[in-house]
This record gives sequence, structure tokens and C-alpha cells, in this order.
Amino acid sequence: MARPRGRSKDAKLELLGRIPLFAACTKGDLRRIASLADEVDVTEGTVLTRQGDAGQECFVIVEGRARATMRGRRSISMGPGDFFGEMSLLDQGPRSATVTAETEMELLVLTSRGFWSLIRDVPVVAPRIMRVLAGRLREAERPRPEH
Repeated sequence: MARPRGRSKDAKLELLGRIPLFAACTKGDLRRIASLADEVDVTEGTVLTRQGDAGQECFVIVEGRARATMRGRRSISMGPGDFFGEMSLLDQGPRSATVTAETEMELLVLTSRGFWSLIRDVPVVAPRIMRVLAGRLREAERPRPEH
């Protein structure tokens, strides 16, 4: 299932700097994020979140692909730079989708405490998260053709 990964501090900072969510961050911001996030490897087929379950962490995809399925039908594919799980941390509500690893993956995982520290300590990240959430809401509200 999930395997923690060890990486040098410099390599982790370089990795974080390549993730679009953190692109505007300073080296100091990236060091703070690095201290908050755990690196985890998962195998293909691992269920990362299950719709309806309580959420205790959010995930940023470093490598690999995942599929999010909502209400058993609608699905989206996600890859490096995408993130998920933040909604449950924002409102303490249940997970809105089941997310499954389609390939082996490398993830950065932030706990609820780490997520809120990130929002407080690295404020440049908050507007990026809000933009992604707004886009997801608009996508969910868009009419779908009936089959």
C-alpha cells in the first residue's frame, strides 16, 4: 500500500518548486511546505479516498495518475501537479469522490494540521486552491448530455 519515501532536502525543494500549486512560492515557502508534507509512494489500484468517508488529509500528485469518480459515474483523470482531498479539510465534510491510483504514484500528503499551517504560513497557495475549487464547482454544475 503506502510507502514513505526519504529524499534529500534539496531534492524535495526542487520537486516542490515544479508543482504548479507551489510555483509562486519562495525558497523559504518551499522549505516550510517540505517540513509539512510527507512523501508517500502508492501502488496501482490503491484507493486513496472513498466518497462519503471522513477526510483527514489532502494529496498532491508528484508522479503517476489517479482517477476520481463521483457518484459512481462522473470521473476525471489527474496527474502530476493536481491535488485532491482539500475540500474535506476545508469543511470537515465527507469526501466528495473516490480517488484510485491508476498507476504507481508518488504523492505529497498533508494532514489537516499541515494543510491549515500551509494556508496560514504560505498565503500565496490559498488563492490557487480557491481557483481550482471554483473550477471544480463550475465543472460539476455544467449540464451533461443524457445517454
